[in-house]
This record gives sequence, structure tokens and C-alpha cells, in this order.
Amino acid sequence: MGPQRPLPIAAAALLWSFLLPLTAAQEAILHASRNGLPSPSKDYCMLYNPHWTALPSTLENAFPPSGNKSEFHDVKILVAFINHKDFKDMKQTLGDNITVKMYSPSWPNFDYTMVVIFVIAVFTVALGGYWSGLIELENMKAVTNSEDREMRKKKEEYFTFSPLTVVIFVVICCVMMVLLYFFYKWLVYVMIAIFCIASAMSLYNCLAALIRKIACGQCTIVCRGKSIEVRLIFLSGLCIAIAVVWAVFRNEDRWAWILQDILGIAFCLNLIKTLKLPNFKSCVILLGLLLLYDVFFVFITPFITKNGESIMVELAAGPFGNNEKLPVVIRVPKLAYFSVMSVCLMPVSILGFGDIIVPGLLIAYCRRFDVQTGSSIYYVSSTIAYAVGMILTFVVLVLMKKGQPALLYLVPCTLITASVVAWRRKEMKKFWKGSGYEMMDHLDYATNEENPVTAGEQIVQQ
Repeated sequence: MGPQRPLPIAAAALLWSFLLPLTAAQEAILHASRNGLPSPSKDYCMLYNPHWTALPSTLENAFPPSGNKSEFHDVKILVAFINHKDFKDMKQTLGDNITVKMYSPSWPNFDYTMVVIFVIAVFTVALGGYWSGLIELENMKAVTNSEDREMRKKKEEYFTFSPLTVVIFVVICCVMMVLLYFFYKWLVYVMIAIFCIASAMSLYNCLAALIRKIACGQCTIVCRGKSIEVRLIFLSGLCIAIAVVWAVFRNEDRWAWILQDILGIAFCLNLIKTLKLPNFKSCVILLGLLLLYDVFFVFITPFITKNGESIMVELAAGPFGNNEKLPVVIRVPKLAYFSVMSVCLMPVSILGFGDIIVPGLLIAYCRRFDVQTGSSIYYVSSTIAYAVGMILTFVVLVLMKKGQPALLYLVPCTLITASVVAWRRKEMKKFWKGSGYEMMDHLDYATNEENPVTAGEQIVQQ
């Protein structure tokens, strides 16, 4: 017997088109109640094939499966599946004498949560990058002698990521991810405590910068030789109160997500404006390694874990049925959260803080480089590239109907855009190594005030 010939592509496509309607699955609602009694009742998620039988879209039009011998030839038997855990819960809650009704609510044509998350993400990285540039500009204007430069240099070393620091940071992230997966029920409370402290401090830093711009209400008190503004004391109390209220009511899904998002935005903003990548090389290393990290924990770990789920998705949803969630995401409830379909769907759309902070550090570096070279092209182009990457993420999410690692699309968009801009401007070498600088002496700076030159000419490269 000769070797088997492979099935032609056309025949395979034809076979697939024939089998697809037979294997299609769609989520719907199984409404269960005690037989003969209107209550109690409970809804469960089920899977059925819409190509076999059409279900009504509302419970009022739903009817229990039935038929008699005279209608035998017209009866269509609906095959539906529910989770075994739901089946046990149904028997425990409603008993053995149960009547079920099946219906398939209509889906919203557009998921508004994508727009909300898009606005939050782009706003945060744009504002964080711009803020980092303002700090850089203020530092450049303030540094007028070598002693000030040395003090500033030592201070910034604590917040600057060298390539070695980047690698160590990614290794720590991997270790933390594995530890969280195996010791989630203990470490989740550690993460909640860290988030409360860090986010309260971040919210204070962000709001204090705005309040200091207000000229009125600047009364101070002296404590241990230091003058403290009274309004900042009240502000610190407010920020702590917001974090404490969130910690106490964090599982109140109706409104706690608003506080988590406010604290999360402040946390991301504070890190983007504070942490500094000294050059594009560090940006490439950080974003490249975290891209591999994201892909590994989303796409590779399902082949390793016992239940076939990715570690990243498990931690986002709370592994092993744990009700506590890691507060490291922006959360926006879906419309389905307020409808019966919440039993089938993940009721919120989420975006990890890392998907904001990591590209945000690159955008912040681009803004600082713009300040040093007297341009704005790097910041504007990288921010637009981030927005395009977010849109691409949402498009793939809609098409595949499966959670996506956003860095898979954000990292190439931002890195390629920044590289193309630097190459076109013939500044790749300077952009790659970073543009360190020393400000002129005060006398020279004053002289240049009378003879304006570009910002790039006011900077003496180290």
C-alpha cells in the first residue's frame, strides 16, 4: 500500500466549512427554578449550538423543552452543556424537581469599555511622559554650577534604570509571578497592602503638584524646624482615606473599581514621571524582555500548568476560585456586568498597570530627549504609536475573542516608531546612548539670553 496523499487544501477547506456549523458553540442562559414554583430560581451559563436550534432572546419568551408523540417528527432536541460545579449547585439550591428555561440574550453591538480603557491608558502615558519632560526642563534651568550638577547626578542615580538593573528587575518579576501562582492566597494580601501604601503616596504626589500651583491657602505650621503647609496635611489625610476605603470595600464590585482606577492612574503616573531610563538601549532591553515575559506567561504556560490555563490569566482572574483579586489592573465593568450575561462573561475589562507603565517609561525618555534637543517629535510620535498599538490590541481582541498580552502590540509599535524617527533625524547614536548634558555657567547662560540659540546648542554633551 503506497503512502497516503495529503488532503487537498480545497477539500480540507470544504470539510471545515461543513463541520464548523456542527461544532460551533455559543454562550446562553439556563434559568432554573423549582417545578411548579416561581421562586427560588437561579441563572447559569450554558453552551449550545446556535446552528441547530434558535433560542429566544428574553426570559419571557423562553419555554421549557417539551413535546408529545404526535409532534415527534417536528421535535428538535436541544443539546446544551453546563459546568459540573453549576449542576451540583443547582441540585443543592433547588432540589431534584427542577424546571429549566433556555434563552440567549442579545449582545451589545459595541463594548464601550474599550473606549474608556483606551482614554485612560493614552491619557496616563501622555501626561506621565510630558510631566517627566517638565521635571527635566526644570532641572536643566536650575543647574548652574558643577556642585549642583554632582548633587543632581547622585540624586537621580536612585531612580535611573541601568541595563543591569533592567535585567534584574525582569528576573524579579518572573520570580514574583511564579510565587504568586503557588502562594496566591497569602501573597495577594501582601500585594494589596503594598498597593494601598504606594498608591496613596502616588496620589498625594500627583495632587500636591497641582495644589502647589494654587496661590491661595498657603498657611503653614512649624514642626521640628520644618514648615508644612496645612492644606498638604489635609491632602495626605484624604489620600490615605481613599486607599483605606478601597481596601475595606475592594470587593464591592458596583463602585470600588472607580477608586481602584483612580489609585491605579496615580500610581502609574508617579512611576512614569519618577523612574528614568537613561537611554534608548535600556528602553529596548526593558521592553524586549518584558514582551518575552508577557508572551511566555500568556501563551507558553498553558502547556506547563495542570489545568491548561495561562499563569497570567489565572492571576488576573484569581486562581483556584479565590475571590481576592490582585490590584494591578485598570478595571471597567462591562454592560453585561449589569445584565444576566454576567454569569457567562468576565464582568469587567482589564488592562494591567504594566501595559501603561512599561511603554510609558519609553515615552517619558522620548520627552526628556526632546527637551534636551529642543524638539517634540519623539514624544508626539511615540504617544501616537502607543495609541495605535492599543487600537491594534482591541482589534485582535474582538477578532479572536480572547484576552491578549497588550505588550505584544504596544512594544513593536512604540520601539519601531521611535527608531524610525531617530534614524530619519540622523540622531540614532545620540538617541541610543542617551543625551547627557552639562548646563553652561550662569554668566554664559545670561549671555545666551541676549543671543538666542536652540536648546540643543545650550547643552554641552558630556
